[in-house]
Amino acid sequence: MSALRVLSVAYPLAPVGADFVGGAEQVLATLDAALVAAGHRSIVVAQEGSRVAGELRAIPRPAGALDAAARAAAQAAASRAVAAVLRAEPVDVVHLHGIDFDRTLPPPGPPALVTLHLPPDWYPAEALHPARPNTWLVGVSASQHRGLEGRAAGLLPPVPNGVAVEALGGARHARRGFALNLGRVCPEKGQHLALQAAQAAEVPLLLGGEVYPYPEHEAYFAREVVPLLDGARRFLGPLGFVRKRRLLGAARCLLVCSLVAETSSLVAMEAAACGTPVVAFPNGALPEVVEHGRTGFLVRDAAEMADAIARVGEIDPQECRRVARERFSRERMAAAYLDIYRRLAA
Repeated sequence: MSALRVLSVAYPLAPVGADFVGGAEQVLATLDAALVAAGHRSIVVAQEGSRVAGELRAIPRPAGALDAAARAAAQAAASRAVAAVLRAEPVDVVHLHGIDFDRTLPPPGPPALVTLHLPPDWYPAEALHPARPNTWLVGVSASQHRGLEGRAAGLLPPVPNGVAVEALGGARHARRGFALNLGRVCPEKGQHLALQAAQAAEVPLLLGGEVYPYPEHEAYFAREVVPLLDGARRFLGPLGFVRKRRLLGAARCLLVCSLVAETSSLVAMEAAACGTPVVAFPNGALPEVVEHGRTGFLVRDAAEMADAIARVGEIDPQECRRVARERFSRERMAAAYLDIYRRLAA
């Protein structure tokens, strides 16, 4: 088959790139790079400041709070950018990644693929049954797929996420005594519980992540996270890939305190690639990523998390790396999506 032309559409309120926090944005960046490396054409509609391997069609970055007005303006800008690309040149597949994909879905034309990165209940029921013909939905884990069956039209088999296993596993650092928590700072990620567990276990904790200017996220950070910070438990802010890899490689363990049904966990996969045990709540797809007693521990609350922190020395780092190589590579994920692109384009 000749070279593909794929138009990827990001969530319009977050930048795309390997160094940014959002999982969906990191997956999009991986697929964009894989398309270019394979000799295909990749066009990405995303917020200005995004870093892509292909061609960026930038939309403005909102200033101020990310409220309903900012969301509507960003969606309108993304829709205009998508329409402009489709008017200007032929596209084989449109691949949408945002939770608001139904607001930026183009009119009937080339096949559209939507990756559902978030829990099924977060999408409006009508969005999961798009009226647009030749539109297909795909999840990122087996547990999420089960939750979508019977609720979503045009549902394809899931494509599990992948991470830069070789780049992560190749960097070795001396182990330190701190625990680590990484991710968007918001109520559903439960950073306050990671802090409580670290305090109970009497271990240092480093929090890496970004507080996006959503009013509810900023309020959560101020009320629930900041009061628990101290000399041993610190907030680092956003981390780029290199710094994240260094911290994951040096941490005694990663704490994942998600309070919602996670559809995947890129950071838990990244920890495994670094040989670092993960202590997590068994919500959503996390039991698919964290193998209890082999690559980490699954616990029910902050008290059990504190107990598990004391046991992470039982986990073999080499076994974590072996699991990551077998299951979590970004090359496997990219190959699966490229196969879908070819089938849809045909």
